[in-house]
Amino acid sequence: MRVPAQDAPPPPAELLALAQAYGVDTRYPGAGGQTVGARTLVAVLAALGVAADTPEQVAEALERHRAEQQARLLPPCIVVRQGRRTALDVPADARLRIELEGGGSWELPRGHSHWLPADLPLGRHTLTAECGDREQRAPLVVAPDRLPQLPGRSWGFLAQLYSVLSARSWGMGDLGDLAELAQWAGAALGAGFVQINPLHQALPGTPSDPSPYRPSSRRFADPVHLRIEAVPEYGHLTADQRRRADDLSHRAARLREEVLAHDGLLDRDAVWALKREALRLLHEVPRGPGRQAAYEAYRRREGEWLRRHALWNALAEVHGADWHHWPKGLRHPNGPHIDQAEKELQEGVEFHRWLAWQVDQQLAGAQRAARDAGMPVGLIHDLAVGVHPDGADAWALQDVLAGGISTGAPPDAFNAHGQDWGLPPWRPDALAKAGYAPYAELLKAAARHAGALRIDHVMGLFRLWWVPNGHPPTEGAYVRYDAEAMLGVLALEAHRAGTAVIGEDLGTVEPGVREELAARGVLGTSVLWFERDWEAAGRILPPDRWRPGCLATLTTHDLPSTAARLSGEHVELRHRLGLLARPLPEEQQEAAAELADWRAELTALGLLAPDEPLSASALYGFLHATPAELVGVWLPDLVGDPRPQNLPGTWDQYPNWRLPVADGAGTPVTLERLATAPAAHRLSRLLHTAGRPTEATDRPAEATDHPTEATD
Repeated sequence: MRVPAQDAPPPPAELLALAQAYGVDTRYPGAGGQTVGARTLVAVLAALGVAADTPEQVAEALERHRAEQQARLLPPCIVVRQGRRTALDVPADARLRIELEGGGSWELPRGHSHWLPADLPLGRHTLTAECGDREQRAPLVVAPDRLPQLPGRSWGFLAQLYSVLSARSWGMGDLGDLAELAQWAGAALGAGFVQINPLHQALPGTPSDPSPYRPSSRRFADPVHLRIEAVPEYGHLTADQRRRADDLSHRAARLREEVLAHDGLLDRDAVWALKREALRLLHEVPRGPGRQAAYEAYRRREGEWLRRHALWNALAEVHGADWHHWPKGLRHPNGPHIDQAEKELQEGVEFHRWLAWQVDQQLAGAQRAARDAGMPVGLIHDLAVGVHPDGADAWALQDVLAGGISTGAPPDAFNAHGQDWGLPPWRPDALAKAGYAPYAELLKAAARHAGALRIDHVMGLFRLWWVPNGHPPTEGAYVRYDAEAMLGVLALEAHRAGTAVIGEDLGTVEPGVREELAARGVLGTSVLWFERDWEAAGRILPPDRWRPGCLATLTTHDLPSTAARLSGEHVELRHRLGLLARPLPEEQQEAAAELADWRAELTALGLLAPDEPLSASALYGFLHATPAELVGVWLPDLVGDPRPQNLPGTWDQYPNWRLPVADGAGTPVTLERLATAPAAHRLSRLLHTAGRPTEATDRPAEATDHPTEATD
C-alpha cells in the first residue's frame, strides 16, 4: 500500500532542526518512510508555543532554544529510579541540595554534585542547584525500578458496566451491580478480577456522547453510575421526599423493563435525568456528624482538583458544556470573573462536590466487595487515552494540554486514511515544567480503588500522533514524551496505591516499547486472534510462546464477540453497514480459513476432539494453556451475545455503547440470569488454577503488527 505523502513543500533544514529540538519526529513509518510536511511541523510547533511561520521566526526560535538550554542549571523536572546513581549535567562547582517530600534535606558534598545517590527515598522531592549567583529549583521524582506485580495467576471477567443490568438498577448497570458481579464472580466462581470500561464523567448535554473513551473528565467518575438506594441518606428521607423518591424509582423500573425488552437499547440520558432528581433529594438530607466529617476529609484530600471540577460542572449547567464559548472571563480556571461566578453558583458547586464524594464512596465499596469475595486483584479500572476538548479536564488543564491538536494514528496498512480521535494531548514541555503533577494526580485517582489499572493506548507514554485542527489525519506528526519520566511517575503512583498496571499495547508498536514496558513490570494485552508468528508466514503462535506478562483475551470492546466470530456474523454485520474493504465472499472465505486454522490447532493440542465443533470453551482452554498472568473472559460470552459493544468506523449506523448484555437471540439478560448461565461454572472449572500450566520466562510478544488501534 502506498501511503499518501504529506503536505508540500518539503521542510527546510532549519525547520527540521527546530522540530527535532522540541521532540517532534520529522519522519514516520510508511512506505519507505514518510517526511512530515512543513505546514504540519509549523502547526505542531505552534501548539508547543513556538512560532515558526517564517525563516526568521525559525532562526530566532532555534537560537532561543539553544540559549535556554545553556543557561539553565537543571532540567524542568528530574525523574530517577531508586537504586541507581544518576548523572546530572551541572557545572563542576555547582552545589546541590535536596528537600525531601516528608521533611528534612540532603546536601551533596562538592565534588559529588554530578551524581544523585542511589539510596534516595521514594517520593516527590525538590532539587536546588546553586552556582555563583545563580540558583534554580526543580522537582525531583524518585520512582521504584518496577511497578507492583500481581499476587499470582488468575482469571476474571471483562465487562462494560453500563451493559450489566440487574433487577435493582435504574435502566443501566451501576456500582451496586458492579459490587454484586464481583461478589458472585469471586465467591461462587473463584474469579480473581473484574475489568470494566472507563467510568469517567461524560460530557453533559442531550444527547450525550455514550463513548466512555471520550469523557469530560478522567479525574472524576460519572455519578450516573451511582446506586441511589446505596446512598446512606436514602434511609433518612422525609415522608414527602420518600414519596418523590419512590415515584422516581417506579419510573426507573419502567425504563429498565423497556431496556430488557427484545432489542432494547440503553438510554443514558433518561437514566441520568431520573438519578439527578433523586440525588438532589438526597443532597437535601442533613448529614450526621460522622458523615459530615468524612465529607470534609474528602474535600481536603481532593482540594483544588475537586473545586475546579465542581465549578466547571456548575458553570456548564448555566453556559453549556463547551467552555470555549463561555463568557471570556470564565474560559480559564484563573479567569477574572471566576471568583464571582463561584459565589453566585455556590449551591451548584457544592452539589457537584457532593456527587463526586458519593461516587468515590461507592467505588471504594465495590472494591471492598471484590476483595471480601476472595478476589486477589479485585477491580481493574480503565484509564482512557484522553478527554473531550470541550469538557471539564480540558478546561481545568488547558495550560498543560495542547490547544488546536487532536491525537490519533497515522496511515498504515490497515487504515490508509489514518485516524483522528478528537482528544487533546498532554504538552510534554508543559507537563515537565509542572513536575508531572497533573499526570501523577490523574494516576493517583485512577488507582485509588483498583487492584490493577488498564492504560488505554499505553504507547502514548512514549509518543503520540498529533493532528493539527483542520488537517486530515494523514497530515500529522509524532511528538515524543520523556518515557523515562512518564513511566517513573506511573511506577511511583502505582507503588503508593499497591496497584498493578496493564498496558493496552494493541496496534502498531514501535520497536523497543514492549520490551521497556515489560522491564518496568507493565503487563501487555494479547488477543488470541492476533497472536501470530509473522516470521513463520503468520502461523498461530503456540501457547508456550506467548508472553507471560499479559492479559490474554478472546476479544475487546472494539472487536467482534466470540459468538460472532464463530458464526461469521461479524463479517455479515460489516457488510450490511458497508464497512468491508473487499467483496463479501472474499471476507467470508478468509474468516472461514481462520476458523479452520484454529480448529486444527486446538485439535492438535488436544483441546478439541476431531469431531467436535469449534467453541468458545475450547478457545478459552487455549488461553489457559498459555503462561499469561491474567486470562480475561468477555462477560457476554457466557450467554453467546453476538453483538460488539462498539463498531469502529460507525456513529449512528450502529448503537455503539448502548447495548445491554444479551443472549444469542439478542434478548437482554439481567445479572441475575447471567449468574445461572451454565457456561459460567463450566469456564470457572476450566480456568480456576493457582499455578501456571506451562513454564516460560518473560519475553516480549513475537507478534508486533496487530490491527491498528481503533477509534473509541
